Amino acid sequence: MGKKLFSNIIISIFLFILMPAFMPVKAQLVAGTSAEINYTKSKIIASDKGQDMFLKRRAIKNYLLKRGAPLATETDAFIQACTAYDLDCYLLPAISGVESSFGLYTSPGSNNPFGWGRGLIPFTSFSQSIITVGKGLRENYINKGATTVPEIGRIYCEGDTWSGKVLYFMNQLENEEKNLLLLSANTVEL
Repeated sequence: MGKKLFSNIIISIFLFILMPAFMPVKAQLVAGTSAEINYTKSKIIASDKGQDMFLKRRAIKNYLLKRGAPLATETDAFIQACTAYDLDCYLLPAISGVESSFGLYTSPGSNNPFGWGRGLIPFTSFSQSIITVGKGLRENYINKGATTVPEIGRIYCEGDTWSGKVLYFMNQLENEEKNLLLLSANTVEL
């Protein structure tokens, strides 16, 4: 009897795991594609002014909270900067990830998670640094023709790997947003 029970349990587990793969599933994302961002071409400017800022704010906050990052409390400043300077909302958090592990490692008292001015420029707060760097990226990089992460990277950092790392974090933030969309979708049929 023990062998038969064991066999039934194994078969049940097998069916439980494989059955969903054979069942048709229909799903529709409620939010649609209102905030498409073109990462394949490495553009850092939002392609749609109608971005869902609430969703982006939540994605940034969730991502930073998962990493125990001090910048998790600065989500509103990230959104303010990306809106004011027409930036991809994930650019500034991604740069801070590369430069300081999202604010975990900065020069003491500098509030400079971006390595702005080689990390030597102090700010009164993280919020001030976010707004200042957002403005600086718009005026000194994007408005002067550096419109992709690799183009910005050639000016911003001396190394060859900076832009790849920034794009990695931007992708991670985009995935966090997609996960939020999937969790909130209520039009899934099984």
